[in-house]
Amino acid sequence: MEDSFDIASFNPETPTPAPDFSYLDSLNEGQRAAVEAIDGPVLVLAGAGTGKTRVLITRLAHILNTRKVSPWQILAVTFTNKAAQEMKERTAALVGPQAIDIKLGTFHSFGVWLLRRHAELVGLQTNYTILDTDDQLRLLKQILTEEGIDVKKWPPRGLASIIDRWKDKGLRPDQVSTSDGDSFAHGRAAALYKLYQERLLALNACDFGDLLLHPITMFQKNPDILEKYQTQFHYIMVDEYQDTNVAQYLLLRMLAQKHRNICCVGDDDQSIYGWRGAEVGNILKFEDDFKGAEVVRLERNYRSTEHILGAASGLIAQNEGRLGKTLWTEDNLGEKVVLRGCWDGQAEARWVGDEIEALERKGTSLKDMAILVRASFQTRDFEEYFISAGIRYRVIGGLRFYERREIRDVLAYLRVINQQDDDLAFERIYNLPKRGLGPKALETLRIIGRDLNLSLARSAEYAVEHSLFKGKALAALKELMEHFANWRDQKDFIPPDELVDQVLDDSGYLQMWKDDKSTEAAGKVENLKELSQAMSEYEDLGQFLEHVALVMENTEENGQDMVSLMTLHAAKGLEYDVVFLPGWEEGLFPHQRALDENGFKALEEERRLAYVGITRARKKCFISHASNRRIHGQWQSSLPSRFVSELPADNIAEQGDMGVYSRTSQRDSSTETSSWRTATDTHLSQILERRAAQNRQMKDNSSKPVNSRNTGIEVGERVFHQKFGYGRVLRKDNNKLEVAFDKAGTKKVMENFVERT
Repeated sequence: MEDSFDIASFNPETPTPAPDFSYLDSLNEGQRAAVEAIDGPVLVLAGAGTGKTRVLITRLAHILNTRKVSPWQILAVTFTNKAAQEMKERTAALVGPQAIDIKLGTFHSFGVWLLRRHAELVGLQTNYTILDTDDQLRLLKQILTEEGIDVKKWPPRGLASIIDRWKDKGLRPDQVSTSDGDSFAHGRAAALYKLYQERLLALNACDFGDLLLHPITMFQKNPDILEKYQTQFHYIMVDEYQDTNVAQYLLLRMLAQKHRNICCVGDDDQSIYGWRGAEVGNILKFEDDFKGAEVVRLERNYRSTEHILGAASGLIAQNEGRLGKTLWTEDNLGEKVVLRGCWDGQAEARWVGDEIEALERKGTSLKDMAILVRASFQTRDFEEYFISAGIRYRVIGGLRFYERREIRDVLAYLRVINQQDDDLAFERIYNLPKRGLGPKALETLRIIGRDLNLSLARSAEYAVEHSLFKGKALAALKELMEHFANWRDQKDFIPPDELVDQVLDDSGYLQMWKDDKSTEAAGKVENLKELSQAMSEYEDLGQFLEHVALVMENTEENGQDMVSLMTLHAAKGLEYDVVFLPGWEEGLFPHQRALDENGFKALEEERRLAYVGITRARKKCFISHASNRRIHGQWQSSLPSRFVSELPADNIAEQGDMGVYSRTSQRDSSTETSSWRTATDTHLSQILERRAAQNRQMKDNSSKPVNSRNTGIEVGERVFHQKFGYGRVLRKDNNKLEVAFDKAGTKKVMENFVERT
């Protein structure tokens, strides 16, 4: 029923109430300029802590108050559901119920909205299914298997990463270069992508990448549909524009061509997601894409002290690929950023813990403090120390170290080695990595166990002994049980860290993650190496597993007063009174793998990540580096990060016995060598000498070989082992031997624990 209109009550002379513009009064000069620059393309460069969300909300209200447009003619997009929900709530508080009609949400939710309306144009039905990651991987595995490709050598995750990268760039199968993914399955990635897309259409399904790729395709092939939405959306607003990928960029650019009223808000200095497809170039070339664009800079910071902003600004000024702005504040000068040199990673954790306890005694709540690390494996030293010191903490944006999937997997192996009847642990890893032992094999073992009153591991031994399985399944189970027997024999004779290294190698678990091409795989490999380091601190396997059980028992309490521990990437958008930034060393931060893969581009993104870390701090910021750090089980002497030398001296207070090694505010651009490196040669040699002495002492105190003359044992020689007796060496891999013992059978042992006969 149409709304009625009483013409008798209408008086054309009655003045329309003037809009209430009081919301402008509380804005600073830059914020107000951004809000009032409504027509035409506008780029708002919003520095950290400058109130960009407030600008976005106020700008939406100002458009509705000053332009004759309906709420449904405004499109506002951001990246996370949380950010979208916050914008909806704050907009509604400012403009009232009409806010509900603004098309406001994430890029992907906008893509879903478009596809529900026009699914048939891309070969889908309106009731299409959106696959999650697990479904996507299962489908890719089916395709790889059907194509005769070994999924162990070419895992589905690797192909998924390549396809996701193509979709992030807005590329359909007919647009990709065969050379772009030629490292996968000998150049077959492009053909597999085509098969995958065909299978998705047959299933009436799409993945998350399709939620942007399909609308782009639809607009490119149907100009009339594109024109419809270009006409509808008079005003387009984009939050966190520096994080857009190519597909998002293409979608926005197409939609904005008619009215050109597009406002992009972002900070080129906080573009830190290049590894997942974000293109900082999108924001850097905005003025070229939209000629005549107005650029508004938000530089007044409401979060941090002057010294913190000075340190951050001096650091990020070293980047060449930026549009440029300088943060400032009218608040107090505050304390200088503390720069601390520590002997090693454990000393660094103790120092951070001591500072936290001192701050807590002075009245700072634990919830107002955060530790931001570059790599997730760094959290272990802090977690271990905090538990021993009774400091409450939570891990934000991830699991605590011993809760991570890859760590729990290996712990399950170790639990079965230590206690053969641990059914829960055995069930977790009997087919991990994949050995062809599926649910039917497990059910068979359960039946055997129930009939004979045996644990799963003992049932497996029984099944192997009586050949109750056939073919590949029997061979796989036999190999697994032989490994367990060997590991169990070794556990009392080799250090725990050597045992876990052997488990990782023999089981193929470490190789599984090395072969995995997904973005998180490298981090999992680092965590596995960190597990080996953790175990080196314990005398035997039982002691270590007991420690882990006690650590796992320290679950988060219901109270909220805890220190936050997270990676720098997870910290974007957050802020704390006190921030600790440990691990500022070359190779760790900037991360060597990133530099090796992307060179100067990666270096600038790493520097932006450092900038993000510093600007999370409101009142106090602590930066630290260690002279020595145990990485991948090996002690390494470390140089301070080049970022240390780029911090302005006026904003830094140095601490620590190790000093800061000639930190300067400028780099020698003429020679392309860093001043920090040449200034540390003498001190580094002293570090190396001390480390060598320490290593010699550690070696003297460690388990000694049975016979110091046993080095250089060769294949074919006769040897003696205290537990297994006499045998002959069959194979040798560095210091690992495979020996056929006369009575104990074939075992893998460390060279140091046998004696030449």
